[in-house]
Amino acid sequence: MKKNLILSIIFLIILFPVFSQKKPVTPPKPEEEFIFEPVAEIKATSVKNQARTNTCWCFATTSFIESELMRMGKGEYDLSEMFIVRYNYNDRLKDNYIRQGKGNTDEGGQSHDWMEVFIEKGLVPDEVYPGINYGSSIHNHAELNNYLKAVAEVAVTRKYQSPQYLNIVESILDTYLGKAPETFTWKGKNYDPGSFAESLGINPGDYIEITSFTHFPFYTQGVLEVPDNWRMSRFYNVPVSEMIEIMDYALSNGYTVNWDGDTSEDSFTNRKGVATFPSSNVTQEMRQAMFENFTTTDDHMMHITGITKDQNGGKYYITKNSWGAESNRYGGYLNMSEQYVRAKTVFIMVNRNSLPPAIKAKLGL
Repeated sequence: MKKNLILSIIFLIILFPVFSQKKPVTPPKPEEEFIFEPVAEIKATSVKNQARTNTCWCFATTSFIESELMRMGKGEYDLSEMFIVRYNYNDRLKDNYIRQGKGNTDEGGQSHDWMEVFIEKGLVPDEVYPGINYGSSIHNHAELNNYLKAVAEVAVTRKYQSPQYLNIVESILDTYLGKAPETFTWKGKNYDPGSFAESLGINPGDYIEITSFTHFPFYTQGVLEVPDNWRMSRFYNVPVSEMIEIMDYALSNGYTVNWDGDTSEDSFTNRKGVATFPSSNVTQEMRQAMFENFTTTDDHMMHITGITKDQNGGKYYITKNSWGAESNRYGGYLNMSEQYVRAKTVFIMVNRNSLPPAIKAKLGL
């Protein structure tokens, strides 16, 4: 009997740590239906469709700015993505020439590309410049981009950007996107792109890009080495736990988040409206390893507008995509788990006024 008592005590000692541990939050099994309950939601404009273009960076940032305008009490706007895209094509062709043909002439970009065009060229409403001038109901830049690349190669080969070359570039853009307006009337007022941009009250200096990697020091700024950062812009760097804290603080205080990251994982399924990650504890070291072995790449930009939880208590980010409202059951939105965001975020753009005070101080802002 004494022997049985000792064995029972040993058995309880072994099992006690298991029973006393907090059960980790796990997403529903693949065959189980997700049920989401919003925790924080911020208003956004309607879901758009980038269609057959690689201009997610512009659609996401435009949506982000449209939410900023609503937050500022400016009302609801539908801003022209293609106005920004047009001038970004001009800028990247100039950059490619200076780099002797070794620049990035593809369609991708980042949040700061949007801001650079906004500063230099202004902006217009979408109804003034929808950017489809080729008999199509959807955006399609395959042919446009091929022509631009071919023409750009001629200038590099000849080592000369002739006036004719510059005219040809403008003609291609005019042909596919339409001629950019110099002046226009909108809602009874006369504008040019510069005065319309000024009327919005958006201060580009309020918006910063933040990343989380260990190959340059935290709380400093460094160049993020991804192909779409062809402008060589500098990003603030924070630990991943603080990047999540920034996102949660912003979303809990009425600010949205512009998100850039990897969407190549099998567990990212826009059709189902869900992105999960197999690990329940993504560390800084895991993030860095995936970035350095190229399993985390700079794929896609989207607009995060809230936080939600599934039926098991798992935390997700409500994410507005730009693949059309009919692309899934959530009206074009999807739900990215916190662990997916921890693992696969390349960078975020936020309003600097949405930062937690302690992190803002660490960054010298």
